[in-house]
Amino acid sequence: MTKGRMRKICLSLPEATSDFPFDEATEAFRVRGRIFALYFGGQAAPIEVNLKCDPDLAADLRSAYPDIRPGWHMNHRHWNTVVFDGSVPDAKLEWLIRHSYHRVVAGLPRALREG
Repeated sequence: MTKGRMRKICLSLPEATSDFPFDEATEAFRVRGRIFALYFGGQAAPIEVNLKCDPDLAADLRSAYPDIRPGWHMNHRHWNTVVFDGSVPDAKLEWLIRHSYHRVVAGLPRALREG
């Protein structure tokens, strides 16, 4: 998974936007103002991104993949930091991005979710 591919997946989701709220190297991907993916590291390799995750699934993923760990600077119960270095299959990474997006959408207030 490349940074370009990750960005393309994130921005292909309905109403997804991106901005740089913290510095020029930390890109936040949002839906209706809520972050669903947080990329940090600028041009550094490998890519690391924080993704929201169902808490039960998060624990299972961390056990199955050494490159999925508790979310850096995030609530460790609900967020994972995922290293995109080839150890987690690209199809699983894409699924994790979409899962994060859907978790955030599901948590939006009803008026925002239905708007």
